[in-house]
Amino acid sequence: MNSLRTATLRFASLASSATGALGKRDFTRSLWHMTKKPATVGDHVTVLNVHKPSINCTCGCNVHTKGERELVEFLTEEIVAERKVQKGKAVPTTLDGFSVNCSGADVELVKQTDKEKIVISFNVNHTVDSEEEPEINPNADKPELGEMRSKPQFEVDIIKGTSTLSFTCSYLQGEAQEGEYNDVFSIDEMSLYEGEWNDKVYAVAGDVLDGYLYDLLMNLLEEKGVSNEFVEKLSDLATAHEHTSYIGLLEKLSKFTAGGK
Repeated sequence: MNSLRTATLRFASLASSATGALGKRDFTRSLWHMTKKPATVGDHVTVLNVHKPSINCTCGCNVHTKGERELVEFLTEEIVAERKVQKGKAVPTTLDGFSVNCSGADVELVKQTDKEKIVISFNVNHTVDSEEEPEINPNADKPELGEMRSKPQFEVDIIKGTSTLSFTCSYLQGEAQEGEYNDVFSIDEMSLYEGEWNDKVYAVAGDVLDGYLYDLLMNLLEEKGVSNEFVEKLSDLATAHEHTSYIGLLEKLSKFTAGGK
């Protein structure tokens, strides 16, 4: 994603760890005002005149506030920049034999055979983070920033008749240490149930499973198509869909602020 969005999330993370008092919204607002030209004499913004309708509204409706006009101007530029980054990164309709279906923030991949049905599902909300932790120089025009990627927790359901073997999996953070498996993801939880899942279904955490059993389950997932390579591609898909959803949100916000439907 573009550098403004990346820097906003990164600055918010740094501020939270340093002071614990400033969040993402504070830094988003600060970053926007930092990029604006200094106000001219008589253009001082107060709580009163921010909400006062401007007589200089460019659309001639005489009802848009200064804050609304500034927001629409920013969104127009932001949407253009995000679309430039997005070019060539469409969400695929299939992935390694799985059909892909997106509904809002939800994504579902399905592969059907004569013996079983495999369903992978996840939600892209709050899943974006930087691949790296770069040092940011606030004085630089275009600081080098890590790529923003979506790495959601995902469910893998292997369905045979009325029985479902279900896995909850997560992406591993950082690189594997010497002597460790170079896995991209891990099993957080496993359950096996009949019919529909409910709160009474027993589930076991992945970190308390017998080590050999855990390895066998990882091998089973790989045989079903959920390998480290596939999960990397799943992150690519999630990243593309999250970015598309983000741009869609910006466009709806711009239309809403401008008074459209």
